[in-house]
Amino acid sequence: MKAAGVLLSGVLIFSAADINGTGSAIVNAAPNDIVAGVSADLISNMVPSEDSIAVAGVTGEVSGYLEAGDARVADTGVQMTASGQDTMTAYGYTNLGVAKVDGNLNVRETADIEGEIVGKMPNEAGCEILSVEGEWTKIKSGEVEGYVKSEYLLSGTDAVEMAETVKQTIATVNTTTLYVREQPNTECTIVTMMPMGEELEVIEEMDGWVKINVDSDEGYVSSDYVEISTELKKAMTMTEVRYGQGVSDVRVSLVQFATQFVGNPYVWGGTSLTRGADCSGFVLSVYANYGISLPHSSRAQAGCGRSISASEARPGDLFFYGNGRGINHVAIYIGNGQVVHASSERTGIKISGAYYRTPVKVVRILSD
Repeated sequence: MKAAGVLLSGVLIFSAADINGTGSAIVNAAPNDIVAGVSADLISNMVPSEDSIAVAGVTGEVSGYLEAGDARVADTGVQMTASGQDTMTAYGYTNLGVAKVDGNLNVRETADIEGEIVGKMPNEAGCEILSVEGEWTKIKSGEVEGYVKSEYLLSGTDAVEMAETVKQTIATVNTTTLYVREQPNTECTIVTMMPMGEELEVIEEMDGWVKINVDSDEGYVSSDYVEISTELKKAMTMTEVRYGQGVSDVRVSLVQFATQFVGNPYVWGGTSLTRGADCSGFVLSVYANYGISLPHSSRAQAGCGRSISASEARPGDLFFYGNGRGINHVAIYIGNGQVVHASSERTGIKISGAYYRTPVKVVRILSD
């Protein structure tokens, strides 16, 4: 039976009635079955019934069929349009693409291997597919727009299915300063504080509280002061990494070296910049590239060099963060109020605002 449906409150609803020339369709499925990664051509004059299938992430025209008794769709494909209705979106994209690459996918200004790199898409990041030009695809992800090699980009139902697997539940702080607590109550220790707009990885939603991942630690925030959303990772522009005036060549080089590993994995106890490192292992290996030996512990690294104020920080200096019981995380300052760090298994090596948590110490290792 050819699949047909209508949009209703952001989902596609398939009718359970017989096809009789009036726009109804036979679908023998349990009430309210959820089908992800399905494409469908909207047909008007549908009357949703009690026994219906809600289809999430629909972008395309069905060239296959729904089999009686289940909710499978085969041979899905091209972009869906609907007269008088908005195109169905998946995770905020109307034509979703998902990076499938080891490390990062380079986004270039032109559809040419020699084109200037304008951004990087981490593996499993999402994008809007704007056009396909042979072996190159034009995309937009976050603030980045440019061309990527098509072979490293999933599209259609493959992209939607991958997105369903790698999607992230994010809690965005909507208050000036949000306390992250050790337990889900207001009587326990405050682990750290988060600023307005900071995005936190959600582990679990609870009654009045949200359990979050703070780098490699866990904490709890009040659900009253965050907004929950589901989204995919985005590309990062190269211009998001900036340098202040008077910064030495070695500092610029160190920052350029460190940021090329953004998107690579976090591995507890690891020191590999490509295969995986934890926060102090990342710092250790970056500094080792410049002939500087550091211990493999954020707490021990905080005892190296000399302490400075955060306002004095220059690219290459180290920011340390704590959990109420002591220092437990380290990041490299890259200028423009940002740090690069190995954050967690979920996010890997990433760039954050230097004050995404309250720093407890700033240290200068480089002498120039």
